[in-house]
Amino acid sequence: MMDVQNLQEKYPCLLSYMEENGYSAGYIKSLKIEINRILQGVNLYGWNTYEDVYLVSVKKFKSKKAVRNKRSIFGVIKRFDEENLFPHCGKRYNFLKASSYSLLSDEYKQVIDIYRRTAKQQGKRESTIYVVSHSAENFLLELQQNGMDSFNGITEKGVLEIFFQEGKFRRNYSYKKGILTVLKTGVPFFPENTCARVLSYLPILRDRRKNIQYLTREEVALIKTALTDCNSTITLRNRAIGLIALYMGLRSGDIAELALTDIDWVKDIIHIKQQKNGIPLKLPLTTIVGNGIYDYLMQERPETQCEKLFVTETHPVIQLQSSSMYGISRKIMDAAGIRKTLGNRRGFHIFRHHMAITLLENEIAQPVISQIMGHLSPASIEPYLSADFSHLKECALSIECFPLRKEVLS
Repeated sequence: MMDVQNLQEKYPCLLSYMEENGYSAGYIKSLKIEINRILQGVNLYGWNTYEDVYLVSVKKFKSKKAVRNKRSIFGVIKRFDEENLFPHCGKRYNFLKASSYSLLSDEYKQVIDIYRRTAKQQGKRESTIYVVSHSAENFLLELQQNGMDSFNGITEKGVLEIFFQEGKFRRNYSYKKGILTVLKTGVPFFPENTCARVLSYLPILRDRRKNIQYLTREEVALIKTALTDCNSTITLRNRAIGLIALYMGLRSGDIAELALTDIDWVKDIIHIKQQKNGIPLKLPLTTIVGNGIYDYLMQERPETQCEKLFVTETHPVIQLQSSSMYGISRKIMDAAGIRKTLGNRRGFHIFRHHMAITLLENEIAQPVISQIMGHLSPASIEPYLSADFSHLKECALSIECFPLRKEVLS
């Protein structure tokens, strides 16, 4: 039977924390109801785990949203009771959601662990490690579900069935690349040909890049108007973020991580440590960007102990997360009246793309652009070249020697 003594003694601290940090009264009430239900029912029903209580609680629910909310509440309670950790605003704790990794055999888990450990030692970002290992986990789990629960049991046919379906590819190059990386890392740690044999079964896939959408001159003009118009519906916070993205080309994650101390108002410089590669980056603080940040700080930013520059606009007031940046970008584009068609790129990366194109068109040397954009490799500039129309026109061949009817060019 569950030991609820810790929860019984400490749950008032959890409720007080949530009240002080601006959680809604409805959410706190729901949490309190579940806590009381657990405390009163544990002796009556003999529950052994939080999972037992949860499964009983959701039997009457048919709505997926209601079940998801209930799972989140139980995740908060269990985490507080067992780990003494308070919840983080906007983050769900779905304790019943099994990961692909947790379902793998010991041998498959071993190769994932080897990759994660090696990648961490190489200084890879946690997000990169997650994306790469996630592809391999899903691949190995699918093999396992098809009866191949060890490397020796993997067949070429089984591998190809994961990539092909009815004669068509059902997986792309990025998916294969993650598997490739994990298995290559594992080669030295397993008996000869254990991982290498599976690697040889992977199909040849081309790394196909689509043409990157770009901002037209008309769209840029409308964005600039929306960001500088005093009557715009865009908040001062979102306006400052938009100006940084447009005129400095910073990544969304770097904008979200900007600290108050990253801005040198005396020297007009912003200096950061890039989230993607950990490399320091120093950029000039232009007048238009500086004014946007200043207006936000003086007129709109709430009083808070948070050291980050941009914080949430609702309670609890905490650091703005990078996951919120896409929504801000959409609001800016909506205010500008652009990119409303389904399939159009609406994230801040297109602002970064515009920055790179502008530098290319102004004859800035590519190594300098790479330095400004914070790229580690000079090759990172290549995807932006497809929209550098000023220089692409110089590569065009004349068609003067080819006979054409007049209406072709009219």
